[in-house]
Amino acid sequence: MNGGGEERAATPLDWKFSQVFGERTAGEEVQEVDIISAIEFDRTGDHLATGDRGGRVVLFERTDARENGAQRIDLERMDYTMSKHPEFRYKTEFQSHEPEFDYLKSLEIEEKINKIRWCQTANGALFLLSTNDKTIKFWKVREKKVKKLSEMNVDQSKSLSNGPVVDNTPEISKPYLANGVCKDKGFPSNDISIPSGCFPSLRMPVVVTSLETSLLARCRRVYAHAHDYHINSISNNSDGETFISADDLRINLWNLEISSQSFNIVDVKPTNMEDLTEVITSAEFHPTHCNTLAYSSSKGSIRLIDLRQSALCDNHSKLFEEQEAPGSRSFFTEIIASISDIKFAKNGRHMLSRDYMTLKLWDINMDSGPVASYQVHEYLRPKLCDLYENDSIFDKFECCLSGDGARVATGSYSNLFRVFGCSEGSTEATTLEASKNPMRRQVQTPSRPARSLGNLPRVLRRGADNSGADANGNGFDFTTKLLHLAWHPTENSLACAASNSLYMYYA
Repeated sequence: MNGGGEERAATPLDWKFSQVFGERTAGEEVQEVDIISAIEFDRTGDHLATGDRGGRVVLFERTDARENGAQRIDLERMDYTMSKHPEFRYKTEFQSHEPEFDYLKSLEIEEKINKIRWCQTANGALFLLSTNDKTIKFWKVREKKVKKLSEMNVDQSKSLSNGPVVDNTPEISKPYLANGVCKDKGFPSNDISIPSGCFPSLRMPVVVTSLETSLLARCRRVYAHAHDYHINSISNNSDGETFISADDLRINLWNLEISSQSFNIVDVKPTNMEDLTEVITSAEFHPTHCNTLAYSSSKGSIRLIDLRQSALCDNHSKLFEEQEAPGSRSFFTEIIASISDIKFAKNGRHMLSRDYMTLKLWDINMDSGPVASYQVHEYLRPKLCDLYENDSIFDKFECCLSGDGARVATGSYSNLFRVFGCSEGSTEATTLEASKNPMRRQVQTPSRPARSLGNLPRVLRRGADNSGADANGNGFDFTTKLLHLAWHPTENSLACAASNSLYMYYA
């Protein structure tokens, strides 16, 4: 898989810190509602959206794109490299979801944003989907020109507060209209003066449109009451008209224009719930084939389905899973095999999956096994019992691919994230910590398999560990974890969510 990036992959990228939004000060306590729970670039990469556990969606926009675009045009025949890092700025935010209560099931529904997906833009407005556990919303964000009243502009030379009109002209020399109002050439045509001189002249207010604009977020549609279990995925179709939503047992197909009904296209719920052996963990449409989608399961398998085969896709067209090594099965085997996230490459031929221990790259034309595997948490294998007891083993880490398909990335503990080269022959494996401190910028590892954190400099590890230490006595910090990250669609730029902070890196 080179995707045009094989030549660049020969030399590992030099990642640099770009900017941070919402970084904590020393000793500052993070509120639960401020923790970022979803992150997504739009198709152009000029906009970035994050969702948090408080149900808010925050939008950022690229500020240097126009300048860099001009440089690309001027130097289109040269090997152009950006002289400065990409810059984003805060654009707006809105409350997407509120906490709810299901009275029929006596169940609290959190406002936490599980996923955000951008839709096609139209007439300069931005559109996106956001979802919590039960309800999906379709949002339109657009700029609106501000209208305001002009000043009253009372003529201070002829009026003073509520006092009499100041005028030395003899009363007898003033021309009056039929209604008794004085018509003096020195007065504006819309002034009204009382001959008795008791009130100041008045001027009617005028509504004007100023050059200022404000951003207005409006919920266009609400897609609700279609899932009995928690929604874990939403994904737009390449046709621009439909999208899917997936929970533990079902996948529904929606039309963006119709919120009153959806079609159930996948149903893995058994007749007897005691026979349930696996659940759906993630689902995504193919980037170019509108009839194809993939979904992963808690057993570590990925199923490719074709919507043209039948209305209810009970049968998959392809099954991707890796066979277990003989004698390797244990109590934790199924838990760590559960896939937490899948992503299609931009070219549509490859898929990336993340389970607790590894990243796997799949070729959709080869269902015999992954074409590449990358060890992310192999150093944690001796501590699976501790991870199970503190529930860390159930953490759901996301993954992403670069636009050219040459690299993949995922997160880890202690706010670390890892970048691997996936071009043929690449040994690139870089570990970075999401931190503003440039001393914690990055560490290059010489080979593809993950190295123990004990072999990395101490500066890459922050915080005390409450769960033990590795063989070198260095602590693992399971309380800080980098679950959510996104790769810019056209550049080597990463957005990483560490707690309530959004870190940007570029190479």
